[in-house]
Amino acid sequence: MKYLAAVLFLGSAVAMAAGTTRISGYISDSHCSAMHTSKSPNEACVKKCIQGGSAPVFVDDASNAVWKIDNPDLVKDHYGHHVRVTATVNNTDKSIHITKVAMLPAGGQ
Repeated sequence: MKYLAAVLFLGSAVAMAAGTTRISGYISDSHCSAMHTSKSPNEACVKKCIQGGSAPVFVDDASNAVWKIDNPDLVKDHYGHHVRVTATVNNTDKSIHITKVAMLPAGGQ
């Protein structure tokens, strides 16, 4: 039974890495990372850090995981915003390639 669970988990991880998925979270910066979430959103701080040279990152609502965005130009209008992204996830290097961004209410689901 444990073997079956492990196989299913690995299979879903590979499928998630290979396909696109929709994830809700915040566009933050690599300096502050997961500090900017629904508990502490701060659009001004995120913009200031990115203007200062930090890279934009995506912070997943569900796990507070921080993901490097490999196409950051797509989120330039969403710094500090709560968003739902459609993206391809690369679990190996903790990066995502975002193909679509939709605004969500701050602190919302």
